[in-house]
Amino acid sequence: MNRNRRIFIAVFVLFTALVILVTIDMASQTTAPWNKRKQAERAFKRDGVVTDSVANDTLLLPKK
Repeated sequence: MNRNRRIFIAVFVLFTALVILVTIDMASQTTAPWNKRKQAERAFKRDGVVTDSVANDTLLLPKK
């Protein structure tokens, strides 16, 4: 096996590993379409109270 072929194989393996790692990272940060309802149920309690509300955000309050 000559030097150019070894370099090509090394670059190919590194590139493939990088693409796989990026794909896994992207997949872990997204929500599948069939899980969106479950995500909405977790965001809103059954009594209608929003758990992540902007009502307490001080940046949105009017200045006095």
